[in-house]
Amino acid sequence: MLTGLIGVVIVIGALLVVLVLFAVIGFNKLRTSDIGAQEALGGIDVQLTRRAELIPNLVETVKGYAAHEKEVFESVTAARAGLQQAAAGGDVAQKAAADAAMQQALIRVNAVAEAYPDLKASANFQDLQRQLADTENQLSFARQYYNDAVSTLNTLVRTIPWMLFSGMAGVKARDFYEAPEGHAEAPKVQF
Repeated sequence: MLTGLIGVVIVIGALLVVLVLFAVIGFNKLRTSDIGAQEALGGIDVQLTRRAELIPNLVETVKGYAAHEKEVFESVTAARAGLQQAAAGGDVAQKAAADAAMQQALIRVNAVAEAYPDLKASANFQDLQRQLADTENQLSFARQYYNDAVSTLNTLVRTIPWMLFSGMAGVKARDFYEAPEGHAEAPKVQF
């Protein structure tokens, strides 16, 4: 009888160890996915900041050729400030809106540049345009990377058995990065 009781205690102990291990694995899996999504969002912030830092150089180059285009430069300055503010904190929707405002401002700068053939031939301007195009490509990749990370996280948070651990891990589903209506593509830069 005593050996039977010891066997039952061992089985119950083994089941408890397995359940604790499963809870630890679930917790760690959810936290790792959440950290991955947060890191991916940071990648978007890095690219938005890089783009915002390139803009003053681009504007100064264009200003020399088109001093009378004050309204265009003011809109770029306002968009840049919004982009920096969103990259420093804001939620995903705020980042997307600031990104869209900057894209529209860049389109206006490029329209001004089209009117000045000497500007388009400037090596400095061409270099800035190349850097901006590289940044747009990296930003596009960062958005996709973030959305992939969010997809993985959201799948875990909404499926059994991982959803049972989401409250304990303090992990919730995240919003996808979606460009505002009509801003799904990067601004076209053609010279």
